[in-house]
Amino acid sequence: MSRIRILPEAVANKIAAGEVVERPASVVKELLENAIDAGAKSIRVETEVGGKRMIRVIDDGHGMTHDDALLAFERHATSKLKTADDLLSISTLGFRGEALPTIAAVSRLLLETRDEAEAEGTRIEFAGGKLIGVKPAGLPAGTTISVADLFYSVPARRKFLKSDTTELGHIASLVTHYALANPRRQFVLTTPTQEIINCPPAEKLADRVYQLFGRQALDELVEIPLAMAPFRAAITEPELEAGEEKATLTVSGFTSRPEVQRLNRNGIYIFVNGRLVRDRLILHAIHEAYRNILPPAVFPATLLFLEMPYDEVDVNVHPAKIEVRFRRQNFVHDFTRDTIRQALMGARPVPSFAAAAGASPVMAGSGIAFSTVSAAASMAAELPRDPIPAVEEMGLGSGVGSDGGFDLSSAPMQPMEQRIPFAPGTAFDGGITPAQFSGAGNWAANLAAPSASAPASLPRPEQIADLKPLGQVRASFIVAVNGEGLWIVDQHVAHERVLFEQHLEARRAGKVEAQRMLMPIVIELSPRQIVIFEKIAEELAANGFEVEPMGPKSVAIQAVPAGVIAPDADKLLREILDGIERENTAISIETLQAKIAASTACHAAIKVNMPLEHSKMEWLLDALAKTDCPMSCPHGRPVVLRYSLNEIEKAFHRI
Repeated sequence: MSRIRILPEAVANKIAAGEVVERPASVVKELLENAIDAGAKSIRVETEVGGKRMIRVIDDGHGMTHDDALLAFERHATSKLKTADDLLSISTLGFRGEALPTIAAVSRLLLETRDEAEAEGTRIEFAGGKLIGVKPAGLPAGTTISVADLFYSVPARRKFLKSDTTELGHIASLVTHYALANPRRQFVLTTPTQEIINCPPAEKLADRVYQLFGRQALDELVEIPLAMAPFRAAITEPELEAGEEKATLTVSGFTSRPEVQRLNRNGIYIFVNGRLVRDRLILHAIHEAYRNILPPAVFPATLLFLEMPYDEVDVNVHPAKIEVRFRRQNFVHDFTRDTIRQALMGARPVPSFAAAAGASPVMAGSGIAFSTVSAAASMAAELPRDPIPAVEEMGLGSGVGSDGGFDLSSAPMQPMEQRIPFAPGTAFDGGITPAQFSGAGNWAANLAAPSASAPASLPRPEQIADLKPLGQVRASFIVAVNGEGLWIVDQHVAHERVLFEQHLEARRAGKVEAQRMLMPIVIELSPRQIVIFEKIAEELAANGFEVEPMGPKSVAIQAVPAGVIAPDADKLLREILDGIERENTAISIETLQAKIAASTACHAAIKVNMPLEHSKMEWLLDALAKTDCPMSCPHGRPVVLRYSLNEIEKAFHRI
């Protein structure tokens, strides 16, 4: 008996659904793309129970005839490709003809459509991949597809779906993306109880950004003017063929100002020929554009549009069509990077970070005043450019907190075997890493050199119990001494650690103090922020926030945790909502409490450039010594650095 057999069509469709239909948002993506390809001017998405119970996409596109509607449910039936050569220049969002049959295989699907030239429409019903009925119907021109009970025929797949709020958040993000990419179309997203998105057609991209995110988000962005350049071949690439020299790359969009910093990449949207993609090459180009402008562990908000000839990009490299491959990737990378950097240079001088601090993650909103130097645009163009790293070398996590929480009880670091000898300006042994240690000659050789003295170690909590403050450096860092040596304390992150632990303790006891605003602050939230807010509203209230919905897209902040000043209320709430990762929306309550406490402590803490009286410095050092983890702030940065007595004696050649 033969071991190899042809799979039944129903089984093959369910296997294909595993590649195309990952979650309800995947269904919305396929149906949205079909609607856009059909020339729809208005697209309405209706969902119930996060898309698990029902998804309905209504468009006013050109619709389908009776025969085409039936043929659309055959695998690989499409109106967008005719020959294999068409794969080399794909101009539509969809092209494989897999969406409808695979969706129908794992749901109950109802298609209602009418071609503009037809007198009557067609209604087709499927259940679990089986045709239930076909009949004529009086319908408006366009197409309506209703998908009910997703994965009802594959219960194992349904178990892997997230909460209703999480799935709705993915759908809201997706509709937001395509609304940004198509400003001249109307997009509506609703649930039975609310209207999440309603964007009428807009003349300009800036108008669509305002519709979705509000005036404040638009003010925080720098426009990337339309930039065009003919394609060029890199040294490692073949020369351009005849006729290709006229092909051009166009880059435009918006990107955030340097002072706007995010903890993850959720604010980066990339579109290639109108297609939403996740592309590591372009992400790296954005990162390089912000080199020496943003700290390494924070990210900008970028809305980037790339337009190029269709034969310069291959979109047939991923089952869900979310990744692309560029033919001239080096040129695309460099031109994108330079275009974004030029827009940033026109906005303000580029802040310059000392090389020794290059590896230190700096949190957004921490109040740190970065030292800046004015530099001409020509100087920025001469900054060293790293080669594009291999995929496995790129860190594509979401920065600080990408693991979904903070390490509140990490094990103490083990002593190092050797110590780094003192060099001018870099004699700290607490919290400094080889990547931060510069200007000391061959540090690797020094690190490996044997030493007869005791091995260096990070300071222990009991070592700072008797610190005596001497003064401040630039009203930002406290200089203190004890029998262990000379200490420098970052007053902002020290106070942040104190407030963080106090907030967590008060939250566990249910006694978080709040302070009411004199006037409520009304802010607009993005669709995804609205979904997240509804999910964590109860925990926000338990942490001292009093926030009430004000219409479909706005909320009113009436109270905030004690210590947070009114101007920071808006930024603090947005930081908490944005700090919850896409896949970590269902994080544990302990992790959520830690995130809220960390953000609140950061905004309520003493800022840099703030002179402190001697008594206040004593209080802060004493409070820091009583915390459970005084050596690092809630975001992982060092709080104290130390010149040990041994290092001081070595520096003066006494030993």
